[in-house]
Amino acid sequence: MQYNINIMIYNMAVMRLHATDRNRGIFMTQAIWEQGYTQNRELSWLQFNARVLAEAEDDAVPLLERCKFLSIFTSNLDEFFMIRVGSLCDMAAVDKDRIDNKSGMTAKEQLRRIYTAVEPLYERRDRAFADVDKRLRAEGLCRLAISDLDPAEHKYIKQYFKNVVAPVLSPQIVDAHHPFPHLEGKVLHIAALLGHKKSERLGLLPVPASLPALVFLPGDGTRYVPIEEILLEYTGNVFEMYDVLEKTVFCVTRNADINPDDETFGAEEVDFRKKMEKLLRQRRRMAVVRVELNRPISDHFREYFRSRFDVADAQIFLSRKAPLKMGYAFSLGEHLPEKQRAALSDPPFTPQQPAMLPAGQSLLKAALKRDILLSYPYESMEPFLQMIREAANDPAVLSIRITIYRLARKAKLVEYLCAAAENGKDVTALIELRARFDEQNNIDWSERLEEAGCKIIYGFEDYKVHSKICLITRQERGVVRHITQVGTGNYNEKTATQYTDVSLITSDETIGADAGAFFNNMALGNLEGKYDRLFVAPTSLKNNILALMDEQIAKGSEGYILLKFNSLTDIDVIEKLRDASCAGVKIEMIVRGICCLLPGVKGHTENITVTSIVGRFLEHSRIYVFGRGAEEKMYISSADLMTRNTERRVEIACPVDSSEVRARLHDILYAMQHDTVKARVLQPDGTYHKKTPVPDPLCAQVLLMQQAINQAREQASHPEPPEPGWKKFFGRLFGRRD
Repeated sequence: MQYNINIMIYNMAVMRLHATDRNRGIFMTQAIWEQGYTQNRELSWLQFNARVLAEAEDDAVPLLERCKFLSIFTSNLDEFFMIRVGSLCDMAAVDKDRIDNKSGMTAKEQLRRIYTAVEPLYERRDRAFADVDKRLRAEGLCRLAISDLDPAEHKYIKQYFKNVVAPVLSPQIVDAHHPFPHLEGKVLHIAALLGHKKSERLGLLPVPASLPALVFLPGDGTRYVPIEEILLEYTGNVFEMYDVLEKTVFCVTRNADINPDDETFGAEEVDFRKKMEKLLRQRRRMAVVRVELNRPISDHFREYFRSRFDVADAQIFLSRKAPLKMGYAFSLGEHLPEKQRAALSDPPFTPQQPAMLPAGQSLLKAALKRDILLSYPYESMEPFLQMIREAANDPAVLSIRITIYRLARKAKLVEYLCAAAENGKDVTALIELRARFDEQNNIDWSERLEEAGCKIIYGFEDYKVHSKICLITRQERGVVRHITQVGTGNYNEKTATQYTDVSLITSDETIGADAGAFFNNMALGNLEGKYDRLFVAPTSLKNNILALMDEQIAKGSEGYILLKFNSLTDIDVIEKLRDASCAGVKIEMIVRGICCLLPGVKGHTENITVTSIVGRFLEHSRIYVFGRGAEEKMYISSADLMTRNTERRVEIACPVDSSEVRARLHDILYAMQHDTVKARVLQPDGTYHKKTPVPDPLCAQVLLMQQAINQAREQASHPEPPEPGWKKFFGRLFGRRD
């Protein structure tokens, strides 16, 4: 019954999401996967998360960073079950015969393979957590069970439970008069099998969100007990009239793969923001796709979970050592002395002054003279934010238009856009309300911007707007000029210090004209717009990329393709890459996550190499290179080469013309290509191997951090001299623009 909650929504979504695949024909689909050079996207993603887990297992990674990687692995897996497994569960119920076009598996077969692949990952996480926990104990940071406490500590915890915990508890038994309650996804609960007068009942005790995840004991503040262990210890006190026969900590993961459409919400819902608020309420009640336990239990007790949540045994996972939630990992080091914390963490790094922008110089004015590249997190996002702030107060600025997919919880960008609107600028923000798990944040920001006088657009019914583009229009001395920013990452001030992205700022008028046309088309609901230089999905981006690949195919062994992106699933792109390889084109791909193409397969992909880098920062930039030397064509893009990006989202790819910018992008790519520390190479069988050790190992992210520091120091020691007063005077006299 639970799977039927969102069947109506899913039926429409599945038809939309896979219409293109169906149009290709089942025989072509089978022909592709049977050739042996493609693999299932879900299993490929699990391989990626295994590489994240490998960072938690690596002794060379500082101890507190290993703890963070355990948390990242856990949250990644949570989202995977919520979205990908949730979608497959629905598909298995309503479209049983549909076959995955890269592996030939039905949804049910994919689920079976996923559950089998996930089980050993839980075991690896347990071992990694046990090792990290042991080493942290040696450093004085002790995670304790109740049995580990000395008498004074035990007394403290008992009083803490009585005075702090007990007053906020909401226990419940389940029987004929107490129906099974709705349990929110990813919320810890205590489940107890209770005996009473020769009968059994289920007792449920949610862990209140108001309580801290860890309770630190008196003293030096380095000994702590997880809150769920305290509740588990005193479960008998809560259900005092019953005998506690068995107990465990558990949480459920619910399907979160839900899409808004008119048929679901009704024609009367004319405000898309209201639709999204309704969607978020519905998501909380969707079917359970996974149950996690932190203790072995009897099969008798296990049956309660199977029957109540309508899950198979394969959907119940046991985490013997690692906690079911690890969000606390990012603040754990704060309980250690600063010197000790530093020794157990990555060396601190602050994003530097951009190499292409002298300190103190206005990015707005500098971009009028030459193209400028910002490279996050090695360089700071602050100059871009200050450019928006300056534009908000510049009398010459007529308008600011921007697409927004994800924002930080605290966003200076929003403040500056609001200030621009309040200063009389025409400000348009295209906000994507369907940015998964950031929906409410975007709803809140859209309201704030609207209140300040900004024009708000929500994009398209069936297409997420994922592009990252900003257009500033200035008029000075009767001349209109455009400054266009196109990036690979979001305008998120927090992730700009954690994700590797690039941002191009240009005053090229052909690109500016394209950007203006793009925003006009978005405002008019037109996806069929024509552009001179920008590639825009879902209309022109994929076709242009395929055409660029064809150009290299025509060159045969002289052809060259270098691609950096996050995931590859688009079957048309995969086929074209295979054709290029067979034509002798050398293809190098740096793919962080999913890669449905298998390289090095004889007769198909022998000229293709695929490298993945998982490190301190999340690799996120998309850079496309076709050809070499004078014939090279280079683009940066918001799009991965996934069907969702090329066919079902609004994405942008922008050409890079400046030789200086191209050289900087090649520096980034070179570091990625020659990484021998974090790089893993994809094999024809779908596994990833480390590169052969070399005498002088190179870590790309470390190299790029050091380069950014060196460039900032060089810039500081040789600052750009101020423009002479006479030059400014004659510039104004003869109409030169800054």
